[in-house]
Amino acid sequence: MEIFDLTLIWAGIIGFGVIMYVLMDGFDLGVGILFPFAPDEDSRDVMMNSVAPIWDGNETWLVLGGAGLLAAFPVVYSVFLPALYIGVFLMLAGLIFRGIAFEFRFKSHRNRHWWNRAFCWGSTVAAFAQGAVVGAYIQGFAVEDFVYVGGALDWLTPFTVLTGLGLVAGYALLGVTWLIMKTEGHIQEWAYRLAPRLLIAVLAVFAIISLWTPFVDEAVRERWFGHLYLIWIFPVLALLCAYWLWRSVQARREGQPFIATLGVFVFTYLGLVVSKWPVIVPPNYTLWDVASAPESQLFLLLGMLFVIPIVLAYTAWSYWVFRGKVRVGEGYH
Repeated sequence: MEIFDLTLIWAGIIGFGVIMYVLMDGFDLGVGILFPFAPDEDSRDVMMNSVAPIWDGNETWLVLGGAGLLAAFPVVYSVFLPALYIGVFLMLAGLIFRGIAFEFRFKSHRNRHWWNRAFCWGSTVAAFAQGAVVGAYIQGFAVEDFVYVGGALDWLTPFTVLTGLGLVAGYALLGVTWLIMKTEGHIQEWAYRLAPRLLIAVLAVFAIISLWTPFVDEAVRERWFGHLYLIWIFPVLALLCAYWLWRSVQARREGQPFIATLGVFVFTYLGLVVSKWPVIVPPNYTLWDVASAPESQLFLLLGMLFVIPIVLAYTAWSYWVFRGKVRVGEGYH
């Protein structure tokens, strides 16, 4: 019973860390994806200044989730890394380019256009790689005796390309609703005009993936059509949030579109979790199959009980300090 309880607690911690990263780093990746489409260079200054004070703190959740996964479920690492090595490398390379662009764009005048490109392409590649990894998780891995036996590019399929593009569109939607909340004037109007188009793109990809997934994973198909009363509530709630987003954009609300977009992501994520639960290394290995020793889980859990409140407090404080609108000529830099 002790192992069961600790495993579930760690699954909750890692799941919380993953969704916090997706929500909080997703919108600043989205801002980078939108960079080439901004109305002018002043708009790009405002866009970058809207996320510059908080982007590095947002990525804390990636580190926390990754470290927790290694500690509590080491077998997941031994399978995922060889299976997804190229995808993970692309994600990290994109994050590095994006981070460098944050620091150098405002210090360079002659080569600023190159840093604009680095910010955009770094954000887009990182978002695509994350979406492709999610698609690879849905379709499963070739595993024998807890060892990955597939090829280095098995993760790259038409399905994972679609999930990668879907997350790019989703992050762009998060980014544009963030800009609605944080900007004003012609930048905000541009964001208002762009938000419905991105919402339509996200819903289209969401529909295609939903139709495709039952053909990719037989277990998901059986669960979807065997437990309709439980699982289908999450896509319904996600669609309700999408409708709320549409109406709030039409009504020119400022904060509601961003909150509604967060809801779309949360309920889509919960739908994925419920569809695969309790499998963590698909198609066959559950949380308890790949969990570390209970002594290790308990020791590291005590550390997490101190770290998570500190990260939450730091995050809340940074967002509070840098609350309000970002205007041309003002900002973190």
